[in-house]
This record gives sequence, C-alpha cells and structure tokens, in this order.
Amino acid sequence: MQLLSHSGFITANSKRFMGQNKRLLLPLFILVCLALPNLRAITITALSDAFFQVSVFVAATLLIYYYAIARLPQLELSYLSAKSPILEVAFASILGALPGCGGAIIVVTQFTKGQASFGAIVAVLAATMGDAAFLLLATRPTEGVIIMGIGLVVGTLSGLIVNAIHKKDFLRPLPQQHKQQVIQLPTAIIKISKPVWMVAIVPSLIIALLIAFNVDFNKWDTNIPNIISSFGAAMALFIVSIWAYSSKGESYKEVTSEDDACKRNPPSNITKVLQDTHFVTAWVVASFMLFEILVNVAGLDLKAWFLHYAYLAPLIAVLIGFLPGCGPQIIVTTLYIQGIIPFSALTANAISNDGDALFPAIAMAPKAALIATFYTAIPALAVGYGLYFW
Repeated sequence: MQLLSHSGFITANSKRFMGQNKRLLLPLFILVCLALPNLRAITITALSDAFFQVSVFVAATLLIYYYAIARLPQLELSYLSAKSPILEVAFASILGALPGCGGAIIVVTQFTKGQASFGAIVAVLAATMGDAAFLLLATRPTEGVIIMGIGLVVGTLSGLIVNAIHKKDFLRPLPQQHKQQVIQLPTAIIKISKPVWMVAIVPSLIIALLIAFNVDFNKWDTNIPNIISSFGAAMALFIVSIWAYSSKGESYKEVTSEDDACKRNPPSNITKVLQDTHFVTAWVVASFMLFEILVNVAGLDLKAWFLHYAYLAPLIAVLIGFLPGCGPQIIVTTLYIQGIIPFSALTANAISNDGDALFPAIAMAPKAALIATFYTAIPALAVGYGLYFW
C-alpha cells in the first residue's frame, strides 16, 4: 500500500514538473527516440539535417540582419501619417516585411499610443511572416524575397482599404487600458552556448555549404558522412536543450514565441542571434521529427495527402496562421521546404500569420487584434487560392 502511494506521489510530481517545464518535453522525446534502435537512425538524420540545413544558415542570416538593422533609424509613424496616410501604411508594411517580429511589434505599440492608424496595424500584420522568414531566407532565399514582396504589396493595399473604411483610431484602446508588458532577462544558460557556437560556427558553415552544393564526402573517406551526421545531431540536441532550459515554457506564449529581452539592459546582438537561432532550431527539429515518424513509422505519406487534398492546403495554412507565435508558422515553412505543401499555402500562411506581434496586440488592444487578424485572413485566402488556381 505504501509502495502504491509512493508511486502515485512520484507520478503526480512528475506530471506537475513536466506541466511546469513544457519545453523539456522536446529534448526528452529526442533522447527516447535515440534510445530506441528502430528510431535512432532517422532521429540522427533529422537532427543533423535540422542543424546543417537550417540552424547554421539561420545563425548567419540573423547575425547579418541584426548588425544591419541596428544602423537603420526607427521612424515615428505619426510623422509619416501627417505627411501622407499612404506613406504611413506603406512604411508599416515595410516594417512588417522585415524578417522577425520586431517591426510588427513597433507598429502595434505605436497604435496603442495613438501614433499609428488601424490600417497600419492591418498592413503590418498582413506583411509580417515572423521568424519563419529567417528560415525561408536561409534555405530558399528566392522564395523568401518573393514572399516578402507579396506581403509588402498585400499589406499596403489592405491597410489603405481598411483606412478608407474605418477611422484611424478605430478600436484604439484608451490610455488607461494599456497593459504593462512583462519583459524578462534571458537566462544565464544562454552564455553556455556562446563558446560552443564560436568554435563550431565556421566549420559548421563550411560543411553546410558543401552539403548545399551536394559535395560527395565519401570520395575522401567513407567515415566522414557518419562523423558529420553525428556532429550535426549532437549540435542540434545541444541547441534544443539550451532552448528548453532557457525558459520553463509554462504558458503557450513561452513555448511558441522567441524569448523576451529586457529593455533596460538589452542583450548583445550575439545573444539575440543565439536566442532566435535556438528557438527556430527547436521548432524545426520538432517538425522534422514529427515528419520522419509519421512517414517511417506510421507510414503516412504527407506529400501524397496534400497533393490529393491540395485545395485544402491554403485554407489549413490560413487557419494555422491564426495561432499566435512563430512556432506553428515555422512548421508550415518547414513543410514547404520539404516539398510537402505548395507555395500557395506558404503564401496564405505568411499573410495570415502575425507571429509574436499578436501577443502584445492581444494584451494591449484585444479587440483591434481580433478584427485585424480577421481582416488579414481575407487577402490571405484570396492570394493563396489565386496562386493555387493560377
């Protein structure tokens, strides 16, 4: 009886611990797959592919992006609006089209302060692709630029139409309704990954480029591919573990969005690059693993399923875009990169998804966030199905 009671106590504590540390589920799941002989090979392959095909290029792209964007001044939309309403909406779309969610969050904040119109909110949310843009630009740069261009045009037109229908202060919250955002410092564990990345980034980038150009490593030594796969898998598992320990992931937001940075003491560009790279890697690893298990274990042919029900792909992509955070959108982008969903579905998701910007929008102006998200779904469906039939 005591043994059963003790066992029940351990089970309850385990459930409570995992419920309060949801991010740990991913590295634990990976370790279980590595421990199972029939899943070990596909797990190592999925981890290695995620690191060399995604993580390395995302880290390099982010590094260039953050150092470049730091030199660009942030303009007040209120000034642009006074000069020209069209210029304000167009600039909001440009901020949204930039990779990541920073530009969209800027516009959301300025809307609640009375410095941006409701049309600017719709424009920036339609134009933004969130962190999934880094993944697409790193792996498929041509498609990434095309998506950014489509988002820019659709966002601008949508914002102008909305401003023609509604007043600029439509659904703007009163000053006393503003909610203070909780900004957290990145945890100290991120420092552990810095020296590892400093040592690994150059050889990893060289290997990733060689893989991208289909270089045959077997001509040098037949053991090299296995060594490279093991190294890539180890790096991916390390990155996922760092991401898991960077936050408990108690809430949906903490799991699906990138980690917050403290405004009073903002992290360095290197820290921000690592934070975002770890976040993107974790979700890519999760989607790679899910795909491999469904195909190799469950026998499900996702590509054939989407080809058979291709007409549903843009609609499903738009519905996924309603989910806040960049995590679900990274999964959609990963499915496109793997050739499972069509470009029309990716475009529909890119227009409908709001990334991490939807979290502060819901917190500071929930009604405006809800209506703006609904408005972005209209052009998302129109463009998505337009590309599908075209």
